Amino acid sequence: MKERFMCEATAYLLGDNEPTLVMEAVDTIDPEEKGIRLINIFGEQKFLKARIHSLSLVDNKVFLKEKE
Repeated sequence: MKERFMCEATAYLLGDNEPTLVMEAVDTIDPEEKGIRLINIFGEQKFLKARIHSLSLVDNKVFLKEKE
């Protein structure tokens, strides 16, 4: 049997200073009209008026910026 690894991401909001942690163990990112919805492996959800700025796939990080 092939071994499977979980690859959840950690979401950060970029601001003027250091990135701010928004959510860990993010499994789903759904785009919506006014922003994005993050859902983690525990079913917790957060809606942000933000957009994806960049991804670091090797580090499993998602960087978000507030929508203007």
